[in-house]
Amino acid sequence: MAQTARPYSGAYRWYALVLLVVVYVFNFIDRSILGILVQPIKEDLQVSDTAMGFLGGIAFAIFYTFMGIPIARLADKGSRVNVLTVSLVLWSGATALCGMAQNFFHLLAARIGVAVGEAGGSPPSHSMISDMFPPERRATALAIYALGIPIGTMLGNLGGGWINETFDWRTAFVVVGLPGVALAVVLRLTLREPPRGLAEGVEVAAGEAPPVAEVFRYLWARRSFRYLTVGGALHAFVGYGVSYWIPAMFARSHGLGTAEMGLALFYLGFASIAGTFLGGFLGDRFGKRDPRWYVWLPGLATMLSLPFSAFVYLWGEPYQALWVLSISYFLGAYYLGPTFSMVQGMVGLRMRALAASISLFILNIIGLGLGPQFTGITSDVLNRFTDLGDESLRWALVISLIFNLVSALLYLAAGRTLKADLDSAKQMA
Repeated sequence: MAQTARPYSGAYRWYALVLLVVVYVFNFIDRSILGILVQPIKEDLQVSDTAMGFLGGIAFAIFYTFMGIPIARLADKGSRVNVLTVSLVLWSGATALCGMAQNFFHLLAARIGVAVGEAGGSPPSHSMISDMFPPERRATALAIYALGIPIGTMLGNLGGGWINETFDWRTAFVVVGLPGVALAVVLRLTLREPPRGLAEGVEVAAGEAPPVAEVFRYLWARRSFRYLTVGGALHAFVGYGVSYWIPAMFARSHGLGTAEMGLALFYLGFASIAGTFLGGFLGDRFGKRDPRWYVWLPGLATMLSLPFSAFVYLWGEPYQALWVLSISYFLGAYYLGPTFSMVQGMVGLRMRALAASISLFILNIIGLGLGPQFTGITSDVLNRFTDLGDESLRWALVISLIFNLVSALLYLAAGRTLKADLDSAKQMA
């Protein structure tokens, strides 16, 4: 039988979106707090930059990305609200367990638990938002959802930096982790499952979701998907590397403490919020006339950000560098809403959570997995084979900007086939 769309009022739709944003904020508080705590953890546990890069990169990303696909398939087949609720409890509890760690391997195990839980965060959320908002407003809605990234990172930096200096890094993990369990109760009791196909005004027949291999083959056959997904992955490669290591760089090169740096990054997060929202809003506005703007805007913004980023890493005066960092954060956030929106626009209704998971798999295995690791290894290599000393980290960040240049070119290239790839998806139920 066909699934009949139940009433889903405009007010409730916006409540649901805000609630999903709050959940995503908690996701990124728990994920990003490690970055502000890199230096005190490194000193306490006596480990190298390479080991810390592994903790924040590959170790997290492998479990986050590989678990995301089977969890997304569950979301496409059943209740997305239930999947999200269980995932929130898991990643919040595992974050609190990080505060119990007595050595590097304890911390590694707890962070793997965070990764498994967070794998079930975005795919069901992307799918539900896409069923609540029509295609012409979807990039804006997904950009609003993506505000959870800068807001969560801001709060993680601010709270983690202050709690570390007031108490210690272990207390910081416990304090930010436990509230997520209470939020899971609110989520389960107040969020209703949106009917699939509601935004398009169609009825979706009940049945099995397409197999993973079928969805992957379908997506990978679209050239624009390949370009924008790999472009987004390389963008994330630089972004995750910077967000993870920038507090340590300012500590080593400029002597800033975790509380001071956390406060600075909190205020800088407003630039990311503005860039994230404008990326989706302008994408929807210009995309009405030509959908290629959805990929042109991120490409141009990323290209424009390169000189500002290089200035930040190399400039000798820390507060001037932080002001310029706000420009990099603003331009660097443009890609989120358009990227997520275009992936959702390329697939059928029962492919949405899985399509989001596949794109996030590529983005995160390259970006989240390799970005922090690449920067940590490069810093250690430069420190060992040059006389840079503590300055090796800032030069490792400069070297990583090469990948942002490639990312910008891939986004611009995605525009060549984007129209045809979006049109093919309209034929699918």
